[in-house]
Amino acid sequence: MATIHPDMQVLIEASDAAVEEGADHSPASSRRFWTAYTQTLGRPCPDDMAVHDDVIPNADNQVAVRVYRPAGGDAPRACIIYVHGGGFVVGDLDSSDAIAWGFAQGTGAVVVGVNYRKTPEHPYPAAFNDTYGALAYVAGHPDQFGINPDRIALAGDSAGGCLSTAACIATRDRGGPKVAAQALIYPVAGLDINHPSYVEHAETPTLTTAGMIECLELYLPGNRQTDDPYALPVKATDFSGLPPAWIHSAEIDPIRDDGRVYASKLALAGNNVTYREARGMIHGFMRARFTGTAARAEFEAICGFLGLHLNDRQ
Repeated sequence: MATIHPDMQVLIEASDAAVEEGADHSPASSRRFWTAYTQTLGRPCPDDMAVHDDVIPNADNQVAVRVYRPAGGDAPRACIIYVHGGGFVVGDLDSSDAIAWGFAQGTGAVVVGVNYRKTPEHPYPAAFNDTYGALAYVAGHPDQFGINPDRIALAGDSAGGCLSTAACIATRDRGGPKVAAQALIYPVAGLDINHPSYVEHAETPTLTTAGMIECLELYLPGNRQTDDPYALPVKATDFSGLPPAWIHSAEIDPIRDDGRVYASKLALAGNNVTYREARGMIHGFMRARFTGTAARAEFEAICGFLGLHLNDRQ
């Protein structure tokens, strides 16, 4: 096995410190663990960034969002719809706060963080519907968010990567909204677990193969092998006509191959794809950017891609 990068030690220590909160592996205890883990790793939003919480309507839900606007005037800006990770079970606007404001700070875009519904209380397609619904609402109400609707990107990590890319497929299938780019960081794509990374890295410190299977079984109860591409994007039969993509895997991660394979499928279908693999890093490496220079460089690379594909549309 590859050697874990020293920058990842902060993640391992935070996970070890929070482990008792998730001792019984129930959704409630997993959420307590996730809160403790992410609070240890987060940092406050910059003082000069305007942040407010809002609720936007969806067909069968009111979706909570958090809007981040960097300092520097009121002119319409590019927008990033950010969809957090957490195995479809855990996570909220607070646990993903430092990643969301980091994207706003790193790109100059307005970021709208989406608090989609979680399983097991709300299995598929609730989270997908909330993600696509939030995208459609923001794109349809640009003045409310102070954005340019022609410059919207989707960004998501882990489960949020799955939801983001599923939403991109849906925008193609449904004729909109327009998406300028997609950034998928250590994404869940829906590979079968016979791929090498699920075996080689089955027991990594922040995600295990068994844990990933459990999350998918909660998200897709009784149907973990579904061919629905909005549930598992790698199962799509058509990968053409999708937005420029940044796909960023961690080398030491059971779902590393999800990113590798999904990137190859997009590339073979003729899309603009950049694939990057964070060497020696584990699932969740973005959260180490405050203490590790290499982890910070990985995060800045994501912001660079988003900035390139959003800011050249001014």
